[in-house]
Amino acid sequence: MTQQSGSEKINVTTADPKMAIRRFDVFAEFTRQERLAKGYPEDEAKGYGIWLAKVVAARRFGKAGESKSTAKAKSSGGNESEPKFRSIGDQLQTDQTFDHDIIDRMGASFYDEIFVPAISAAVAEGKDYADIRDTIRKEWKPTRRG
Repeated sequence: MTQQSGSEKINVTTADPKMAIRRFDVFAEFTRQERLAKGYPEDEAKGYGIWLAKVVAARRFGKAGESKSTAKAKSSGGNESEPKFRSIGDQLQTDQTFDHDIIDRMGASFYDEIFVPAISAAVAEGKDYADIRDTIRKEWKPTRRG
């Protein structure tokens, strides 16, 4: 089975995700890559990606309490108008949160070998999130265990 993005074909049988890939995962990664392109450091891009994905998901599913996020800074001398990491409720959304909620969930090898390159290729082709949110993950099925 292959996943095609533009002229590039990716063999998804070599590394399948541990769990189903959600729109949430695609949005968080897409946002991370946008932040990296704007010059943000990797840790901040991951923190922002997971934070924004959770805010959007909370609003979409009507979780009013969770959508009221606070902007707590956890930075040492950064830009005070924009914190290094943001929180949802009392939970700071950091690069470690991204790693746990996105990378660990799907598996590091799938994330590195399949997921990131596919999102990167779509971004390079000028596609936006709405263009890829369903089509890019269509063929990615979790590894069957048992």
